[in-house]
Amino acid sequence: MQGNLKTLHVEFGRHLYGGALQVVYLMKGLAKRGHEVSLLCAKGSAIEKEARSSGIRVFPVRIAFDSDPTLLLRVYRAVKQANPDVLHLHSRRGAEIFGGLAGRMARVPAIILSRRIDDPVKLGPLGRLKFIKYPHKIITISEGIRRVLIDCGIDENRIEMVRSAVVVEQFQLERDRSWFHSEFSVPEDVPVIGVIAQLIERKGHRYLFEAVPDILKEFPDTQFILLGKGPMRQQLEHLASEMGIGKSVIFAGFRADIEKILPNLDIVVHPALREGLGVSLIQAACAGRPMVASGVGGIPEIVRDGQTGLLVNPADSQAIGKCILTLLRNPDLAQKLGENARKLAETEFSIDGMVEGNLRVYREVLRSVSEKRVHQEVG
Repeated sequence: MQGNLKTLHVEFGRHLYGGALQVVYLMKGLAKRGHEVSLLCAKGSAIEKEARSSGIRVFPVRIAFDSDPTLLLRVYRAVKQANPDVLHLHSRRGAEIFGGLAGRMARVPAIILSRRIDDPVKLGPLGRLKFIKYPHKIITISEGIRRVLIDCGIDENRIEMVRSAVVVEQFQLERDRSWFHSEFSVPEDVPVIGVIAQLIERKGHRYLFEAVPDILKEFPDTQFILLGKGPMRQQLEHLASEMGIGKSVIFAGFRADIEKILPNLDIVVHPALREGLGVSLIQAACAGRPMVASGVGGIPEIVRDGQTGLLVNPADSQAIGKCILTLLRNPDLAQKLGENARKLAETEFSIDGMVEGNLRVYREVLRSVSEKRVHQEVG
């Protein structure tokens, strides 16, 4: 199907980072290309405010809880009012089920489901509705997630991979250690290791902590800055204190100025146990930062071992420590990996590439549905 499309995007996340930020990039990219774009979101969410400021039509709905059955009626009304060619379901929180069912009830020509996490799925009665009956196609943000879904029994022909992206230029600022020092009280001449992730179990912060004592033996002034918030903050603060590394660890919380912080980090570490792709790693790559990360999910698509960073097995604290020490001892290697990472980000993780990839899937589904309808009418 050629020409401009009407797309309705469903994103129920309340904060503007991760998947919700990708939705904003996509909507703006589609609007820039002349397509009609609207958003169905949680009332009062950050993405509602961002969409309105960008001139995007918004359908805000009240969400009491994820499985609130009354949400279906509100979603259905919004879908009917928007009357889209494409209904793109981006988040969980009821979007997979209620959004998919509402789309089918409203006879939307194309229903697309995005999958951003690499958790295995169960194809029981509910799983079959979410992943097979309701969506015409599933878009995964990494090849790693695509493989997980195939291994769980979903037909590979139902799955397309379109990687997440970032505004590359936004993360290519110059280093400013004097600002960094004033902001975080970190001396200008000490190594700084950063982790950009929510403070939750699957991000694996504790495995970095276990590696810190050995790193401090050789580089005693090293500072470790944790950028992100989450329910494990108090537990991680206690763990750092208990391990005697509290003075070397900075809990910086969520920051909206990651682009200014990244150039001042010597290494970015991502010790996750599971990860769909890792947008923070794409940002680090754009900034030319060498990376040490777990080889899980879609991470190896960004952190290519020996090329853009160093990979370790998940939960391997000893390997994390060895890789960090390797980069601290070999600044030329660290610089080379960072330069390679920047080139990779520029070529494979651009906003334009992500928007065009999603648009290609929309058109393929609409063309397939149209051909099937014609075939049925002729038959």
